[in-house]
Amino acid sequence: MLEQRIEQHFIDSADLKYQAAQVLSKPIAAAVSAVLASVTSGGKVLACGNGGSAADAQHFAAEFVGRFERERPELGAIALTTDSSIITAIANDYSYEQIFSKQVRALGQSGDVLLAITTSGSSPNVLAAIQAAHERDMTVVALTGKGGGKMGQALRETDVHICVPHDRTARIQEVHLLAIHCICDGVDAQLLGDSESKE
Repeated sequence: MLEQRIEQHFIDSADLKYQAAQVLSKPIAAAVSAVLASVTSGGKVLACGNGGSAADAQHFAAEFVGRFERERPELGAIALTTDSSIITAIANDYSYEQIFSKQVRALGQSGDVLLAITTSGSSPNVLAAIQAAHERDMTVVALTGKGGGKMGQALRETDVHICVPHDRTARIQEVHLLAIHCICDGVDAQLLGDSESKE
């Protein structure tokens, strides 16, 4: 029955979020600290990912540059997934693997943060972006799942790895969005003081 199938999606999503809360709270808090340190010293966050993760990168940038739930000064964030001319030029002239790394080298500076989103942890263009971020002395906040894939070997001790303990892409993406909201809320709480949402 369709209704039961839909209800099961809600149950499975809620169960994973409940189970992951304790596991992910520490790395998400570390991500808040890394992002806060960057933006309060004039830095910015560059965000990237493919497909649904590209949408998450844009979602994050929108909530950072605009606002999350409370009014505050604008914060610097750029989704590297949005400029079709840059992306298609790099993919055509070089390779799809370099669409993010070339942007990181062009825009990233020491003290900035790369928000690298890949459910598998193994997207070649996201891994290349991490390497470019390290060359620019940036901190990486990685959102992954499925055990972290190749991301585990690419990250440094100073980076933050938020690895959703699940293998299903849809469930991982649902937790990634929650983690992004937690990062936005945590930064706002540190900047504006701990306050309940108006909604």
